[in-house]
Amino acid sequence: MMKSFLVALSVSCLLPGATPTQSEQQEQARKFAIILQADSGSHEGLARALHALLYAEELREGGYPVVLIFDGAGTTWAEALQDSTNRLHALYERLKRAGVVEEICDFCSGAFGVKESLKKRENIPLVSGFKGHPSIRKWVDIGYQVIVL
Repeated sequence: MMKSFLVALSVSCLLPGATPTQSEQQEQARKFAIILQADSGSHEGLARALHALLYAEELREGGYPVVLIFDGAGTTWAEALQDSTNRLHALYERLKRAGVVEEICDFCSGAFGVKESLKKRENIPLVSGFKGHPSIRKWVDIGYQVIVL
């Protein structure tokens, strides 16, 4: 009886619509999209930007794919981090060299007055996948877990 129950339980986990086990869920959540929406003009914004970069660094060092998305007021950080005198610039550059993918909201960069400055730089990924903003669904569809700061 017990053997039949275990076989039925094992098979039910393979059926469509079956709830994934905790280890299967952990395996699926191994890619991260970190969205930075904090403004560069405040102490709180600095803390959020620092933590977005630190989280990206730790996850990337752990071998996880990471995308860093600058959205809303966070687009001001996309500009500020280009400045070599910014205290977070070196960390930002290390992340780029380590392969952290970057996206900057095309619409919000204009709304927050940094678009023209960003467009003057090389390889600035202004994106507008969903109504002028970065598509979050595109990352979720390929298994990324979203973290918003």
